[in-house]
Amino acid sequence: MTEKEKMINGMIYDAGKDAQLIGERLHCKNLCHAYNALTPSDMDRRKEILKSLLGEIKGDFLIEQPFYCDYGYNIKIGNNFYSNVNLVILDCAPVTFGDNVFIAPNCGFYTAGHPIDVKQRNEGLEYAYPIKVGNNVWIGAQVCVLPGVTIGDNCVIGAGSVVVHDIPTNSVAVGNPCRVIKKVIGGLGD
Repeated sequence: MTEKEKMINGMIYDAGKDAQLIGERLHCKNLCHAYNALTPSDMDRRKEILKSLLGEIKGDFLIEQPFYCDYGYNIKIGNNFYSNVNLVILDCAPVTFGDNVFIAPNCGFYTAGHPIDVKQRNEGLEYAYPIKVGNNVWIGAQVCVLPGVTIGDNCVIGAGSVVVHDIPTNSVAVGNPCRVIKKVIGGLGD
């Protein structure tokens, strides 16, 4: 099994010494660099680069500069997707966003992690678990979403939250660790 196959299947893998993964990350980082270097008004070229970088794009979207990711091809965004500046997506595993997702500045979605075992960690090994964000989700500024998390439809994640566990549909959740503080009825609030 290749290191990429291990990565995609949620197994421990070595991304630092595998030529295929190194090459794919460099290709992605070159595209991110080109994207971030464009003038903000060059919308056609910005969209062209993102369409060649991301795995799937449905409908309208806008990702403000700068934007950073590891591979790009593991990112899927739904229709009417918006991210403000400094979005970071470590997409070693799939990261899927539904329709009508709005992301405030300085947010990170991190599928990758490192083993607790110090020997494995010092060898540069890592793992990656998918992140899923549902439809009609608003993510506040400086939110950190960790490996394996699913955020349900119609959720609001408060600024500064660290999301370590799944957040159920129709929830307002905040904090470190992020927890539900309010349920919303039918996604419309009380």
